[in-house]
Amino acid sequence: MKKRRILSTTGRLLVFLCLIICFDSCRLFRKRESSNTYPTGRASYNSRTINNIIITARGYTGVPYRSGGNDAGGFDCSGLICSVYSSQGFQLPRISWQQANIGREIEIADVKPGDLVFFVTNKGGTANINHAGLITEVHSEKEILFIHASTSKGVREDNLFSKYWIACFAKATRPF
Repeated sequence: MKKRRILSTTGRLLVFLCLIICFDSCRLFRKRESSNTYPTGRASYNSRTINNIIITARGYTGVPYRSGGNDAGGFDCSGLICSVYSSQGFQLPRISWQQANIGREIEIADVKPGDLVFFVTNKGGTANINHAGLITEVHSEKEILFIHASTSKGVREDNLFSKYWIACFAKATRPF
């Protein structure tokens, strides 16, 4: 008798658990919201915000390169971008190849301040995006400045059309 009662209790428990799973199943299959919402709540992507992003980035000019760095003690390229956008309320991925997948891709002729540029420098022998920068000024079709964290010279601005950078150029995006 006790054995039958135990099975009966176990059976009820199993049925109860199945019902809970069944009623909650829609929650199990719902697409989870990403923690990387673009842009975040308080941010408004406009010319004033873009100007503030550029001013913030330029404020770090001369800060040394530090692999994995994302503060005034040292930056790597994606850390600089992540940090300056974050200062204005935007949340971007931390890694350059992930940043390259945010927003919409644009032609190099259409870049404007606030756009992001990505490069394959082939350091480490990869064919993947491994460097990123932020467009700061567009003077002409062959003089477009971007700020980035250079491994040898720290945070600095360079011309996108310099021999080295244009050869490594992979794509440009408008993040928001």
